Amino acid sequence: MRLLTGEQKDNDVPFEFSPLSITSFGNIVVVEGCDTSRSISWVHAWTVTDGVITQVREYFNTSLTVTRLGNQSQSSDFKSKSKSSSTTEISPVHCPSVWESSLSDRIGKSVPGLVLAI
Repeated sequence: MRLLTGEQKDNDVPFEFSPLSITSFGNIVVVEGCDTSRSISWVHAWTVTDGVITQVREYFNTSLTVTRLGNQSQSSDFKSKSKSSSTTEISPVHCPSVWESSLSDRIGKSVPGLVLAI
């Protein structure tokens, strides 16, 4: 973390965030890049409100999958079914994958996976 914020120098070679892909889903912008010399991949998920970045989520050496949650009518159907039924019935919620990071293969190592639901 100190290397990325500039507090610690690593052989005086700066860490540069050079995006290799930029994708948007409504007000969410996903940016992905890597530094192959340090074996680091990164993904940023920005929330943009009125043209201003209002939230930043940052993931390093993590495989990120972005999914879109089902619509509100599906969740309200689940609530009404569970209240009226004597046995709790779980309704499936449609959560399609809309984006997956691809750079973990480039850095040549296995990384943990994470799902970001939008």
